[in-house]
Amino acid sequence: MAPTIAEIAAAPLRHPEALGRPQVGPASWDPQGLMHPLSNDRAFAGQAERFAPPWGEVVCVATASDGTFGVGMTSQAGPVVPVINDFFAPMLAGEPAAATGKHWNMMVRSSNSAYGASGLASFAISAVDLALWDLRGKLLGVPVYELIGGPARDRTRCYATGNDLADLRDRGFEAFKLACQVGPAAATAGIEQTERLVAGARSELGPDADIMLDCWPVLDASYAVRIGEALAPYRLTWIEDYAQPDDWDGYADVRRRLPSATLAAGERWYTDRTFARVAQQRLVDVLQPDVQWVGGATAVLKIAAIAAAADLELAIHGACNDSYGQHLSHGIPGNRWAEMFVGCGPGESLMAAWRSTPGMALPRDGWLVPSDAPGFGIDVTRDQLQAAVA
Repeated sequence: MAPTIAEIAAAPLRHPEALGRPQVGPASWDPQGLMHPLSNDRAFAGQAERFAPPWGEVVCVATASDGTFGVGMTSQAGPVVPVINDFFAPMLAGEPAAATGKHWNMMVRSSNSAYGASGLASFAISAVDLALWDLRGKLLGVPVYELIGGPARDRTRCYATGNDLADLRDRGFEAFKLACQVGPAAATAGIEQTERLVAGARSELGPDADIMLDCWPVLDASYAVRIGEALAPYRLTWIEDYAQPDDWDGYADVRRRLPSATLAAGERWYTDRTFARVAQQRLVDVLQPDVQWVGGATAVLKIAAIAAAADLELAIHGACNDSYGQHLSHGIPGNRWAEMFVGCGPGESLMAAWRSTPGMALPRDGWLVPSDAPGFGIDVTRDQLQAAVA
């Protein structure tokens, strides 16, 4: 008899060191606290911490009737943990353990009719879905990338996200994503500051290096257009995440006014339906779902199919930072990049980077080959998991 789901349980990650993460060094992404959703207002300059949610990561464990278990992770533990434990866990108990598509459909449709499948619900769906894919791979004794069609390539090219180019180059990366650290409140001076950042990188890296720009604090379509016009001479690989997530008219306006720029977005879009709308209207060129937020591996596979049908590129957000993104990047033909957000100090192991998972591979000379262990290759024991959430 095929194993069934015996238990699904989620808890806040309180002790990441129990998962093998070394001490994290000072982050270099936003040293002045300028990158936050209210960066259009000078009154809130330097107050990024004020607008950061107080909840940390979630660990979700799915256990089968034969004792095999899988591990999923996401963010925003405070509101997400009860959604999993009180709603999804009892709903899925007793279901066939390997029926990941069925489970995802149950979670999405039930949450959509009750309180909406986007946002925090999508975070919860992601954690459960990832745990169940990990469980499925372990039950079948194969890595997840084999379950989704096998390796799409021998190795995946990685790009590093961060502004310390010297450190990133020392780590072997040859493609880079920079942080635009000021929003519309900085006005023309902010555009000039961003141009100096990009111009300096182009000068240092040479004419052929891939350089992207993450405009997370911009969130203003008109300001994004001004930035794009100023940066046109530097031939950016893409400009990313530059408007409010639901500002569809704004995305259309940027697309119309920057016809030659390659535009990317998606880390703050939830469920496959949003990406279907974007692809239909061709608002961006590169779709960037985050596997821990968008609805898990099942959602990313649906989005990959949308991208392929529309002939758009897929670039999974933070794909190199955890085992989940690594396997999907390795197995999806349309995803040619794996992003490594380097949020650790110079010289520190990349296991100290953002949301690393035990047993995951690390990029070498800017290239990645994921673990071939069953499931997502997350090397963790029950005792370690208990210590991590105790």
